Amino acid sequence: MPLPVKLQDVVDALEEAAEFGLHFLDKRTGEIVMLTDEEWEAAEADELISTYPEWQREVILKAREIQKGEDFVQLPDHSEIDEYEIMERFSRDYEDQRTSAELLRSIKGKGAFHRFKSVISDFGIQQKWSEFRANELEALAVEWLDHEEIPYTRDR
Repeated sequence: MPLPVKLQDVVDALEEAAEFGLHFLDKRTGEIVMLTDEEWEAAEADELISTYPEWQREVILKAREIQKGEDFVQLPDHSEIDEYEIMERFSRDYEDQRTSAELLRSIKGKGAFHRFKSVISDFGIQQKWSEFRANELEALAVEWLDHEEIPYTRDR
C-alpha cells in the first residue's frame, strides 16, 4: 500500500507541469520527482552520465530508476492539463456578466492566453483567477490520485 501523499505536493507539481518537465510520484515514499526532457532522454539513451554536470548525474540515475521500476507513476503533464478549458470555465462562470463576456471575448483566437491575462489584470481579478485555477488543479489532482488508488492527505 502506498504511503499517503500530500495533496498540495501533487497540486504544486501540476502547477509546474503546466510550464515544463515530467513529474513522477514514488509510491513507496510519496516523493515527487521532476525531470527535464533532457534528463529523461539521457536516461532513455543510456548515455554516459560522466558527460553531465555532477548535479545532473543523480537526476539521470533517478530517471533510469523510474524507467526500469514499477514504483513510480507519472503525473498528468502539460498536455493533459487543459489550461484553455480552465480559462473558459472561469470566464463563463464569472459572476459579473459584463466581465464574463469580456473574458470570453479575450480567449477567442490566437493570443488567447496573453489577452486573458491582460483582461484579468485590467479588471483586477488576478486573485480570483489564481484561486479558481488552484481549485481546478486540486480537483484534477484528486481525480488522478483516486484513479491511481493513491491515498492522500490534505495536510500542508
